[in-house]
Formats: sequence, C-alpha cells, structure tokens
Amino acid sequence: MNTAGPTDPDHDATTAGSPETRPDDVLDTTALRREILRLAVPALLTLVAEPLFLLADTSIVGHLGTTPLAGLGVASTILGTAVGVFVFLAYATTALVSRRLGAGAEDAALAAGLDGLWLALLLGVGTGLVLGVGAPALVGLFGVDAAVAAQAVAYLQISALGVPAMLAVLALTGVLRGLQDTRTPLVAATLGFGANILLNTVLVYGAGLGIAGSAWGTVAAQTGMAVGLGIVVFRAARRHGARLRPHPGAVTRAAASGVPLLLRTLSLRAVVLLTTWVAAHYGATTLAAHQVAWTLWTFLSFALDALAIAGQALIGKALGAGDVVGTRAMTELMSRWSRGFGVVLGLALAALSPVLPWLFTTDPGVRAALTVGILVLAAGQPVAAQAFLLDGVLIGAGDARWLARVGLLLLIVYLPVVGILVAVQGPLEAAGSGAALAAIWAGFQVFMIGRAVVLTRRARQDTWLVTGLQ
Repeated sequence: MNTAGPTDPDHDATTAGSPETRPDDVLDTTALRREILRLAVPALLTLVAEPLFLLADTSIVGHLGTTPLAGLGVASTILGTAVGVFVFLAYATTALVSRRLGAGAEDAALAAGLDGLWLALLLGVGTGLVLGVGAPALVGLFGVDAAVAAQAVAYLQISALGVPAMLAVLALTGVLRGLQDTRTPLVAATLGFGANILLNTVLVYGAGLGIAGSAWGTVAAQTGMAVGLGIVVFRAARRHGARLRPHPGAVTRAAASGVPLLLRTLSLRAVVLLTTWVAAHYGATTLAAHQVAWTLWTFLSFALDALAIAGQALIGKALGAGDVVGTRAMTELMSRWSRGFGVVLGLALAALSPVLPWLFTTDPGVRAALTVGILVLAAGQPVAAQAFLLDGVLIGAGDARWLARVGLLLLIVYLPVVGILVAVQGPLEAAGSGAALAAIWAGFQVFMIGRAVVLTRRARQDTWLVTGLQ
C-alpha cells in the first residue's frame, strides 16, 4: 500500500543496472543464507500456526458428524474468501514498510503501516456486517441441503464478529514483517492457536454448543492476537515519532495503492470458490472430503509460503536500498530452496495419505475419497512451491499491477476446467467419491501449473527490478 512519505534524494527510483547495484564479488552468500533463514524459520512456524486454527476447527467439528463438517466446509470457504481477499493488508504493507526501511525512513515506514491498520479496521467492520446479515443468502449459493446450510449459517454469523480482528492481525503482521521481525507474529500465532484449541474443545463439547462453539472460540482467539500485536506496533511507532492517529487522506491512499493486490487476490479466491462450488454439486460426502483436503492444502500452502514471506521483506528492503544484485541472488537461492521443500512435503503427504483421513472424520465414505484426493494434492506440492515463492518475490518488489492482470487471465483459463468437471459429474459419481475428488483436485492443479509457468517467466525478466522509494 503505497502512501505518501518523505523521499530520500539518495534513493530515487532507478531501474536494474543502475550504478547503485553491488558487484557480484562483494556479495556475501553466507550472510544472505543466514538472513533468509532468520526471517523464514519464524515465518514458517507462524504460517503453519495460522491454518492450524482451521485444522483444529475441522478436526473438532468433524467428530460431530458429516453434516456439521460439510457445513463448516461451506462456511469456512465463504469466511476465508471474505478475509482472504484483503490479504493485501499484510502483503502490500510488508513491501511498503520494508522498502522504506531499506531507504532509511523508519518513521515513514511505521506511519504507512498504521495507515494500513486503520484501513483494516474499516474494511473489517463493513465485511463483518455483510457476512452477518447475508449469511443465509451466501450459503444458499452453494446449493447444499437444508441441514448442511443451517450448520454453515450458524458458524458464519458468529465468525463475522471476529472479522475486524482478523483483518487487523493481517495488517499488523505485515508491519512487523516489513520491519524484518517475524518472531513477534510467531509468538502471537502460537498463543492464539493454543487459546483456540482450548476454547473450541470446551465450547463445542463441554458447553455442548456444537459448531457455534467452534466459531466463538476462534473469534476470541483472533481478538486476543489483534490486541497483542497492536500493542507492539504502537509502542514502536511512539519510539520513532511516527504519526499514530488515522489521517483520511493517507488511509485513502493506502486503499488505492492496495487495489492491484486486491484484484490479484480476488482472482485467486474466485478459483477457490469455483472449486468448492464444483465439490458441492457432487454431494455431502465429496464436499466433506474436499473440505478436509482443502484444509490440508491451506496448511501446506502456509508452510510453503514461509520463504515467500521472507522474500517479500528482503526483496523490498534490498530494492529500497538499490541492491539489484542481492535481489537476484536472493530470488535464485529461495527458488531452489522452495522447490526442494515442495518435493519433501509432497512425499511426506503421499506417505501419510492412508492415515490422515482418520484424524478428521469417522465416515468411511469420506475417508476413502479423501485418501485418493490427498495423493493428487501431494503431487502438486513442488509446482505450488515455485508459484508461491515467486508470487512473494514480485509482491515484495511492488509488481502488483502485473500480478493483478495475470491473476485475471489465469481465472479465465480455469473456467473451461470447471465446465469440464461439471459436465463429467455423472460418470465420476458412478466411479465413486474418490474418483470425483481426484478429478476436482486434478483440475485445480492445472490452474497451479499455469500460475507457476507465468510467474517463472516474469521473474526471469528485469522489468520488476525497480529500486529506491516507489
């Protein structure tokens, strides 16, 4: 989110090849590896903790029965979309804050980060109202039966109360990442996950609230995380003399500069919604299995995103300081690491495919379908790793407009895949829920392959290597 801030005459925007770039012979690769790991390891643990919220909800609700689990699948998709479209609050803030930090303007970095926080709270209140009031209509779009819809509406209406806190956590985490601090978000995520597990268990089973108890527990945990992170950021802002109060003009500029990443994210979330919509047409068993598979995918995606998060912070800082050589070196090194990590995760997931379904459901049909679906999911991990890493690098570089355009293009390409999955519903249902889920996830992998290809091509170009303050 680019906001107005003081510019440094020694850091005017330049393009790749400027005299400010460092020669290869002074690049300290050992220090580079150390710096990447310093940010990536805590980011990995933080990102793994975040989807554990949903994993915990899925496991606890799953043991209530197939109907509540299917309802959670619909509700979590809607909630995830509503919150996920605003992920630019974290990503754009990380890029902006880190670039200003690299240019030596820490007070401006913190002021811009707080602008993002005020924007997050405004968006959170509005989004929460829409979800709370519109829950029945939104759930109705998925065409599920009345019992599943009732569970989904109950979860969604309660969860809507926590949306402002969820978006605040995104913005505050982005500020800290931009300041090259990934440890504080780790502490907050760990405490939040622990509270979520405890509250959900007590409220769902102990208090007998069912799926509603799971929603209340997550709302309370997310609110606590927002308060804790807010205290840390505001204290830092006071130390550096940054503006604390919201300024309408600055918040408006923050919103405008986040539009390209918002469009990029909307395209990605549309793919998620379309995939879940297809699964819903195959019945409760396939939808329940898809919900667990999607939860596992989200968990692994966050794990793979650790290097991308480090890339956002380090690339922004390096380009802010005019270091093109370091930017290239970091991108190449992190790409190699990310692909290797994807292979490891894929192999581990495939090995665990017969075991994992037992953690989430007691329904034999859901278990059988999920075992097959997990194998398809596992095969796509190396490709996903490449896509996530390069997406993070380009976000850190401020290449948001290109990402928005290519996101829309990939969504359009995915539409015929969705059409084919709907057209072959009859034969796939006859073959069983396992075949249906495998086909749905194979279609999704087509989208991921296309995404990895176009991002790799962009990363090999020099267009995005713009240095200095943007």
